[in-house]
Amino acid sequence: MHRLFVALRPPPDIRQQLLGVMDGVDHARWQDDEQLHLTIRFIGNVERPVAEDIATALGNVHAAPITLRLNGVGCFDRRGRTTTLWAGVHPHDALATLHRKVDQALARAGLPHEGRAFHPHITLARTNAGTGPADGFLARHAGLTSASFTLTHMLLYESTLGREGARYEAVARYPLGSPA
Repeated sequence: MHRLFVALRPPPDIRQQLLGVMDGVDHARWQDDEQLHLTIRFIGNVERPVAEDIATALGNVHAAPITLRLNGVGCFDRRGRTTTLWAGVHPHDALATLHRKVDQALARAGLPHEGRAFHPHITLARTNAGTGPADGFLARHAGLTSASFTLTHMLLYESTLGREGARYEAVARYPLGSPA
């Protein structure tokens, strides 16, 4: 089985900026440089033939390069408990369009449409019941921003779960821009 997702990878200077804010929440599992990405579409576990169909389908997605900037921080929670700390990005329109195109391409490859709302973000940390409060982190970095940066390709990643957390390997790269 292959655990897959489609993502955009911020450039090195933006990843360095994000790494610089990752502190101040006891027992948070902070992402490292290799884990920083903006998920366009989580796919999940698939067999090899389906993974090959996915890789082919993504090659048919055409979208323009996307220009973004960092825009604050936030958190996701479940049942009143913070589960994820993230950095926001702005604007969302081009990301939503790319998400829709990827979702449609994957549906044509036989996968169900994604059932949850698309909320563009870059995960900074995962938390659990033993993690300290995140209020201070959220307040300190609410104004997080960056210079604009342009993303010129999307990636198909394979995720491997282990004791130290998830490890991501880019298995295919797709340019954003005019089709050849």
